Amino acid sequence: MAQDGRRERRGWFWRQGNEPQPFSPISLAKHSRLRGAVAVNSVCPYCAVGCAQLAYVKDGQCVDIEGDPRSPINEGTLCPKGANTFQLVHNPHRQQRVLYRAPLSDHWEERPLDWAMTRIAQLTKETRDATFVDKDTDGDIIRHTTAMGHLGGATLDNEENYLIKKLFNTIGMVSIENQARI
Repeated sequence: MAQDGRRERRGWFWRQGNEPQPFSPISLAKHSRLRGAVAVNSVCPYCAVGCAQLAYVKDGQCVDIEGDPRSPINEGTLCPKGANTFQLVHNPHRQQRVLYRAPLSDHWEERPLDWAMTRIAQLTKETRDATFVDKDTDGDIIRHTTAMGHLGGATLDNEENYLIKKLFNTIGMVSIENQARI
């Protein structure tokens, strides 16, 4: 017992009397990797359950992803796949380029991801412009194209499906479905 009645323990982690035990500068400099990070609400991308996650972002980089304890769905817990979501962001094996095979070509070419996204947007616009029907044979306004469709993934929630439907209806797409699991 210390003189003031407090228990004391000899070693590195407790106080002896009123003096703290010495720590190395390396120990004093240690802190949580989440210090200074901003928690961003997210949803696990794997199944239709919709477990809430917190993605911690610091200096524009995702530094950690974990379950959100405020969620009534998962109460901060994640399945093994959901607990490994951070690997989706930081994976040395993640593809950074796409493979493209030009029409009538016999080989694949590597292209940047930005090129692929721009190409998809161009082809979508070209297809819509080439197949858009403003009026049917009776003169009724229909304003649609049946040359394109959209199939949503199982992790989309009602709000995302609503926005996707609004977007694709705006460009005249008729076939819009969601791959919901039961």
